[in-house]
Amino acid sequence: MARLFGTDGVRGIANEKLTSKLAYDLGRAGAYCLTNEIHSARILIGKDTRGSGDMLESAMVAGICSAGAEAVVACTLPTSAIAYLTRHSGYDAGVVISASHNTVEYNGIKFFNSNGYKLADEIEDRIENIIMNDAEEIPQPTGKKIGRRVRLKKAAQDYIDFVVETTDVNLDGLKIVLDCANGAASEVAPWIFKLLGAEVIPYYNTPDGNNINENCGSTHPEQLSRLVSELGADLGLAFDGDADRLIAVDEHGSIVDGDKIMAISAMDMKKRGVLKKDTVVTTVMSNMGMEVTLKENGINMVRSDVGDRYVLEEMLKDGYNFGGEQSGHIIFLDHSTTGDGILSGVQLAAVMKREDKPLARLARPVSIYPQVLVNAKVSDDKKHDYETDGMIASEIKKLEQEFHGEGRVLIRTSGTEPLVRVMIEGKDKDAITKHAVSMAKLIEARLK
Repeated sequence: MARLFGTDGVRGIANEKLTSKLAYDLGRAGAYCLTNEIHSARILIGKDTRGSGDMLESAMVAGICSAGAEAVVACTLPTSAIAYLTRHSGYDAGVVISASHNTVEYNGIKFFNSNGYKLADEIEDRIENIIMNDAEEIPQPTGKKIGRRVRLKKAAQDYIDFVVETTDVNLDGLKIVLDCANGAASEVAPWIFKLLGAEVIPYYNTPDGNNINENCGSTHPEQLSRLVSELGADLGLAFDGDADRLIAVDEHGSIVDGDKIMAISAMDMKKRGVLKKDTVVTTVMSNMGMEVTLKENGINMVRSDVGDRYVLEEMLKDGYNFGGEQSGHIIFLDHSTTGDGILSGVQLAAVMKREDKPLARLARPVSIYPQVLVNAKVSDDKKHDYETDGMIASEIKKLEQEFHGEGRVLIRTSGTEPLVRVMIEGKDKDAITKHAVSMAKLIEARLK
């Protein structure tokens, strides 16, 4: 049976894979595993704007209360707000009900521990083993020991105050278009940028339960690109459904992705002496051109597996304070324990003000190499064999020697399909396309 937990919690089509029963079980098992004295524990719950969130929240609350813990329900808030409030206000755990950038039919459930960090694999495995195999018996309290549901007031205001206080830069003079994805950023993001002095033009900030991420947000930045150009704005910021991602748009309408945002931010942090160990943590998907730019500016780049949780693990392991993903999950660890699109947007706008430069000029030095991705169709039971196949390994080594440090080959398997993904990047797009197609054909022939 497939694992319940993916790289960002449990996710699936609401009421199909992610049912109210599963939400109840997750609430119950999560409360049991994440709290020491369950009868006095408090668990904070937040959600995005999906209509299915009400159903799943109710089931989660029931599961938490049935285990004897108190379920504290916040209003609609970004994922990062729940992480912040969990650690800042002393909750035993936090829960976010959201499917992030996915379309409305999906939903998800992810947990934070009392320090505001996503769960380690072994904790998720324990929760999953309880749900799937009845591995441990969860107490069933009665009478006064049954948990209760409590509504949290001022949660949004506390998060707004926190983000505003992460910078001492006034954003007056900046005209900023916000694409709130009809999601969790819809209310809080405009307030934050207005309080910092910017002229704010919000779009896609009228959620109706069904329009989250619908042709808008960080997965559809082309809409924001058009708006910034039409309105003559200085900056555009696009979030996803739970506002943990950021994709920016410069004053010309050009898209500035997570790699470029990280490079700009890292160079600013190094200049101010706040980039620990002069290092940025990214994933294997981040562009090699970004790595070259950082190196030219005296900044190291460390790569982790794909997923912001693995970026964070690498940061904590070696004492780094900045990292993220090309997709726009960016972690300013001095401020937040998880990706925060709104906070990242504030920090990016602050760089523009400090440097007194438009975004296009800040992004110009960040060279981005072409990337080509080709899927190789293979037998499902052989898709991991590329790691031990001598002919494939020899061809990869040959290509990397040919690139002379100006290109790279990345081979990854699909988690859900009989595919091996070949990604090659380098300076010459035609050449790397030819190499990627050739490598995919070789993998198909060897692993059919």
